[in-house]
Amino acid sequence: MTKPIPILLDGDPGHDDAMAWMLAQSSPLLEIRGVTSVCGNQTIEKTTYNAQRVMTLLGIDAPLAKGRTGPLIAEHMAAPSVHGESGLDGPVLPEPAVFPVDLPACALMAKVLEESPEPVTLVPTGPLTNVASLLLTRPDLKGKIAGISMMGGGVTHGNWTPAAEFNILVDPEAADLVFRSGVPITMAGLDVTEKALVFPEDFETIRALDNPVASVVADWLEFFYGFHRKLGYAGAPVHDAVAVAALIAPELFHMEEMYVAVETQGTYCRGATIGDRYHLSDHAPNARVILDLDREGFVGLLTKAAASYS
Repeated sequence: MTKPIPILLDGDPGHDDAMAWMLAQSSPLLEIRGVTSVCGNQTIEKTTYNAQRVMTLLGIDAPLAKGRTGPLIAEHMAAPSVHGESGLDGPVLPEPAVFPVDLPACALMAKVLEESPEPVTLVPTGPLTNVASLLLTRPDLKGKIAGISMMGGGVTHGNWTPAAEFNILVDPEAADLVFRSGVPITMAGLDVTEKALVFPEDFETIRALDNPVASVVADWLEFFYGFHRKLGYAGAPVHDAVAVAALIAPELFHMEEMYVAVETQGTYCRGATIGDRYHLSDHAPNARVILDLDREGFVGLLTKAAASYS
């Protein structure tokens, strides 16, 4: 059997983060070595509490560390209109049986990297604050990072401003540092994640699996769709799960190598991820950008994952 890929989960759960973690925990192809929370969808206190509850629900047995209280430089912004005041509104979740260790997120990341005999893949599905903090404080560990499979950005459009996707806009300076780091990046941006739609009939297929995790996942999808339906979406776009699915089933995705830069200035374009799709600059590609997917295959992967918790 193929040896599992060691990963570090970093996120701000968040309905789609939670479903990404559900997919990661279910897969024999991945081994979760640690989990870190980041302020994004909500404050760091709320996202950490949500991480604790999601880890408890899913049975993730790995150390958890709390991230910074804010972005590297900018003031924090939250997304209660999307994820609710708790950051994970909807179904009732178990109270935590998992608690943060007495280390900041970047220190736990460094510890996991140091102790791992092989390089570890980082899977950030929120703002890139913790990943940037790791690279700033421990540049000597860059070689222990196998790659970064991230959800964020979009080379054609934004969702929080016309130009910027939320995760990048929360901390553009962190994203800029990460994209310039030289670490291999797989970028699941809005170009593909808005096609990662789970339709209402898929919710019911997952609900019919009739296990506690599948029931919660169906309710998460229902809640998440409630926001997106008002915007004209045909289903719930499970953005963050694409970053995990790309590790498990890369054959489901169309990816292109390109240079991606992050705009940190500008009245209209702060937080934009600019993809040199036609190789017009003299920069070598620094990311594999996912641009399309097999939607039915992606939904099948999520459904199989939810079924595994029976």
